[in-house]
Amino acid sequence: MSSIDEDPIPNGELVLQTLALPRDTNSNGDIFGGWLMSQMDLGGAIAAREIAQGRVTTVAVGSMAFLLPVPVGATVSCYCEVLEIGRASIKTLIEVWVKTYKRSEQQKVTEGEFVYVAIDDSGRTRRIPRD
Repeated sequence: MSSIDEDPIPNGELVLQTLALPRDTNSNGDIFGGWLMSQMDLGGAIAAREIAQGRVTTVAVGSMAFLLPVPVGATVSCYCEVLEIGRASIKTLIEVWVKTYKRSEQQKVTEGEFVYVAIDDSGRTRRIPRD
């Protein structure tokens, strides 16, 4: 059981980790929100593909909240929590946490809901296999 004084920790499974590079910055030197979104989508798709046992596509992105800017050089970690598995869809919550060389602990910078649908080789919706 965690105490209220403890630092928060990521929810879900680590699905993607990368480095924020200078080419991904805006004019203020912070990482673009769109770049973060694409990393979240990649991480969620990795998790959804495993569940669907095959090809998936992103069909919706729900609410997102950007909490802090991401500096160049930060290690960016995407965590995925599966919220719901439907007949053909998978709803996830993706959290992004960063760690910089100046801080020893991770900080949460954004989160968002992503929905994926299992598709066949023709791009048509298919049923998610159940074990």
